Amino acid sequence: MEEIVLNAFRESAHVKELFVSENAGKIVRVATAVIRALKEGKKILLFGNGGSAADAQHIAAEFINRFMIERPALPAMSLAADSSVLTSIGNDYEFSDVFAKQIRALGQDGDIAWGITTSGSSPNVIRALEAAKKLNLVTVALTGKDGGQAGRIADHVIAVPSTSVPRIQEVHITVGHIICQLVDYRLFQKPEP
Repeated sequence: MEEIVLNAFRESAHVKELFVSENAGKIVRVATAVIRALKEGKKILLFGNGGSAADAQHIAAEFINRFMIERPALPAMSLAADSSVLTSIGNDYEFSDVFAKQIRALGQDGDIAWGITTSGSSPNVIRALEAAKKLNLVTVALTGKDGGQAGRIADHVIAVPSTSVPRIQEVHITVGHIICQLVDYRLFQKPEP
């Protein structure tokens, strides 16, 4: 069993090393877009399914509460968190509309629409990104593999070069944390740890 543990950590570290060597600039560009939006009084709308829904909630909480420093709350929300909204849309329309309808209701020009999908092909994430583009939101796709269809739609694409869902998700939350750290640093001028 220890070998399984060691192999999982080695694989995770390897995927992160490959990822960061090609994507550090993309992370900075997404952080810059988020910073610009927040400076302009805009909000961040995050969404995804399953583990990605949990990541959307996690990242939204980091913005709203605080990340590493004491600072004012920042406007962010997970579109995957309201079970009544999700189930009413899923029941009355279809599940592929659960995020797009929320984007159309809550999204405003210049907001950030941040979709998370390990495959890059989740229909409800794709529809939400399409709806966001029509409303002139800045779109971000955090994906795996080659980015999939979500990667072809979004303004900013950060794709983890792996087919392993757990390894992709581990990189996704690291990326979310780094973006929060960059936002804290740039908006509140605290030294980077």
